Amino acid sequence: MAGRVSSGVTVRFRPSGSSMVPLIRSRQQVVVAPVDPSKLEVGDIVLARVAGTVYLHLVSSVDPVGKRLQISNNRGLINGWTSHDRVFGICVSVDGVLRAGVADKTLDQAAVRESNERTA
Repeated sequence: MAGRVSSGVTVRFRPSGSSMVPLIRSRQQVVVAPVDPSKLEVGDIVLARVAGTVYLHLVSSVDPVGKRLQISNNRGLINGWTSHDRVFGICVSVDGVLRAGVADKTLDQAAVRESNERTA
C-alpha cells in the first residue's frame, strides 16, 4: 500500500488490529490518499514508515523545523519519529465517513470529493 500511495495513487484497504480503536476498528475500510506532509497536524491519521515498519497511526507531535512527525497509536504507545519523506498518505475516510480537516492536506482532491459524496 505504501508504495502505491507514494506513487500518487489513492488506495482503499481494510487494516486489522485494535491499536486505533475507536478511530479505526479492525477491518473497517479506510481510504488513504497521497499527502503534503508539511500540512499535517496532531490528530491526523497517516500511513508512515517508522523504524522499518509501516503504520496507519496518529500524528502525535509535529516538528516543522526538522521536517518530521511523531507517530503513535490511539492507546498512548509512541512508535517514534519519522521524516516527511517516510509519510506516504493521509487517511481520508473510515467506512465512508470523511475525516475532518483532510481536504487541504491531500494531493488527491478527487478522493476527498468522492468520500464526501458518499457521506452526503
